[in-house]
Amino acid sequence: MSYTHTAVVPLSWEDAVAKTREALAGQGFGILSEIDVRATFAAKLGEEAAETLGDYVILGACNPGLASRALAAEPELGALLPCNVVVRRGPGETATTVQAIDPQTMVQLSGTPAVREVADDAGARLQAALAVLAGDA
Repeated sequence: MSYTHTAVVPLSWEDAVAKTREALAGQGFGILSEIDVRATFAAKLGEEAAETLGDYVILGACNPGLASRALAAEPELGALLPCNVVVRRGPGETATTVQAIDPQTMVQLSGTPAVREVADDAGARLQAALAVLAGDA
C-alpha cells in the first residue's frame, strides 16, 4: 500500500507552497505547523546537506471537524495527527512535488468503523486539494 497521494506541478517552489495552502484551506484544512527541512538541514548539517536536499517543507494540516471525530473514536490517533503534507523540489528540478499522507494508513493501524469513515473523508479532501493543484479539478 502506498502511504501518500502525490501531485507533481509545474509551479515555482514559492507558488507551489502558496497554492498548496490555498487548496488545503479550500478543503477545510488549516496549517498547525510548518517544518522547513532545508533550513533545518542547513543549520544542523551544513549548507551542502541543504543544497543536496533542495527545497522541502512539511505542512501539518488539520481539519478540526475530522480531527474531533477521529479523537472521539480513538484518542490514541492524536499521535498520527496532523495530516502531513510535503512540498518539495530537488536541485535542478523543473516541477514541484506535493505529497499528502494517505489517511488510510490510520485504518491499517486501527480498523474501527468510525476511524475508517474519518479516513475516507480526509482522504477524499486531500485528494481533492491535490487535484486542484494539478489542474484536474
